[in-house]
Amino acid sequence: MGCLQTKQASRSLNSLDTGEAVALAAETSCEKVDLPDFVNIASGTPFTVSEVEALHDLFRKISNSVVKDNLIHKEEFHRALFRNKMKQNLFVDRVFDLFDQKRNGVIEFGEFVRSLSVFHPDAPEEQKVAFAFKLYDLGQTGFIERHEVCICFSFRLFLTILRYMFQLKQMVLALLDESDLDITGDAVEVIVNRTFDQADTKGDGRIDEEEWTKFAKDNPYVLRNMTLPYLK
Repeated sequence: MGCLQTKQASRSLNSLDTGEAVALAAETSCEKVDLPDFVNIASGTPFTVSEVEALHDLFRKISNSVVKDNLIHKEEFHRALFRNKMKQNLFVDRVFDLFDQKRNGVIEFGEFVRSLSVFHPDAPEEQKVAFAFKLYDLGQTGFIERHEVCICFSFRLFLTILRYMFQLKQMVLALLDESDLDITGDAVEVIVNRTFDQADTKGDGRIDEEEWTKFAKDNPYVLRNMTLPYLK
C-alpha cells in the first residue's frame, strides 16, 4: 500500500487543530512510533519528565536487543546485566519478577520506571524497606530464610552492574567479578549469623516483614544499596 503521505499531501496542517494534526502525522508516517506518556509515568515517582525521557532511551536499547517489541524479556534483562552473557542467576530472576509488575513475562516501560524509582535518593524509606524485603524473600514465602540471605549477596553485584548500565560510574566495572563477589564462605556465614542474631527477634529461624522493618530502621546501612545516587 505504501505510506498515506502522498494521499494526504493536499491537506494543510495549518487548517487543523492540534489533535487532528497529530493524528494526521501518525497516519502519514511510514513508521508508526508510539511514545509513552512521559508526564503520566513520571507522576508518582521522584523522577522528572526529562529524567523519564532519558530512561526511555536506555529502555529502548534493552527492550530491542533480542526481540524488537519495546518490551524487556527475561533474556534481554539478563543480557543487559551480564553484558551479552546468559548467566542463570536466581536473584536476577527475582529482580525481573519484581520489575514485571503485571506478571505477564515482560517489563513494560512504566514498570521499568516505577521499579527503578525505588532506588532514587528521594524515594521514601518505607518503599525501600518493603522492596528490599521482597527482593530477599526469594521463595515468596513472606519470610527471609538463611539461605536466601546468602544468595542475596548477589544484590551488590546487581547494583554494580546497574550502575554500569547507566554509564554513570564506569570505573566500578574494574571492581566487578562476574562469577561472584570476592567474599569467602566463612565471611558470608559470619554476616548471616550476625544478621539473624539481630533481626530474628522471634527466634524462629526466619525474618518476617515486621522484623525486617525494625532491623532496617535500627541498621540504616542495610538500605545503603537501595539508593543509586546517580539516578538523581
